[in-house]
Amino acid sequence: MCGEDKNREGASAEALPDRGAERWSAPGKRSSAGRLRWMHDQLAAAYGPQHWWPAKTPFEVILGAYLTQNTAWKAVERSLDNLRQAGALTVAGLRALTVEELRRLIQPSGFYMRKAPSIKAFVALLDAEFAGSLDRMAAAPTEPLRAKLLALPGVGAETADAILLYALGHAVPMADEYLRRIAVRHALIESSTKTIRYQALSELTRAAFAADSEEARAALYNEFHALTVAVGKAHCGRTARCEGCPLAEDLSPGARFS
Repeated sequence: MCGEDKNREGASAEALPDRGAERWSAPGKRSSAGRLRWMHDQLAAAYGPQHWWPAKTPFEVILGAYLTQNTAWKAVERSLDNLRQAGALTVAGLRALTVEELRRLIQPSGFYMRKAPSIKAFVALLDAEFAGSLDRMAAAPTEPLRAKLLALPGVGAETADAILLYALGHAVPMADEYLRRIAVRHALIESSTKTIRYQALSELTRAAFAADSEEARAALYNEFHALTVAVGKAHCGRTARCEGCPLAEDLSPGARFS
């Protein structure tokens, strides 16, 4: 997930060179959106299905989306294990905890002083507007629901979209630090400003899958985000490792990063 909600490795767009002059326009990949769609196909062929999000229930996805802000997933897993042992991986179980009890259980994830009341605020919204039902929340129209989520404490665009896509099944694209690096290094987005905005990455992803059916997009967005994480961890970290990357063909020879 992205820098607004968490910082996997902390790089900013200004730390990466602008390779706009070296854009590689191979056949079938002339537009940025077309190239991004090609990247999905390349990554899917290279890595196969990712089976994301790593959770057993929609509510566990939501908890994970909060807990993973500014921390590593292994720390999230420790917090989720604590919640599981306390019987608090359900809405009812979480509701029964006091904020102080919740803080103690999620302490391994860090920033627990603010994460605990933020999670409680989500449950309060669920109770007040959707009778405590995630199914009712999932049935709400996307844009008004996204606005409600963004109005909650501790929820930025990436957390809201993770909840919508992975927990509630809405067809919304996600952007994160890995996608930002890919977009900058492959010159998919002009990087004349100091930062690449989340909205620009989200819109690029929408454009990449615009030709796919509406019914298919949720699954495609789901898989594409997971695939960008996979290639990001393997090749597109703070220091790019282009050798053997499934996306290396998209870079002109002079644009390879060491």
